[in-house]
Amino acid sequence: MRKHYRLSNLDCANCAAKLEAALGRVEGVTAARVGFITQSLTLEFAEGRESEAEAAARALVRRLEPGVSMA
Repeated sequence: MRKHYRLSNLDCANCAAKLEAALGRVEGVTAARVGFITQSLTLEFAEGRESEAEAAARALVRRLEPGVSMA
């Protein structure tokens, strides 16, 4: 399953790259793409792991980039 999110207040390309790398290592996430210019995030989840992986991804974004919100 693939879901798209809007990232608010993502203000540097290095931060986007850091988020993308970290989100790609979240258990249950099979692929992560962060678009710095478009302020977007696309996550692909393993079958049946969507809700727990999404919660872990949200927590990771809050921890790594406290000013960034995922909608």
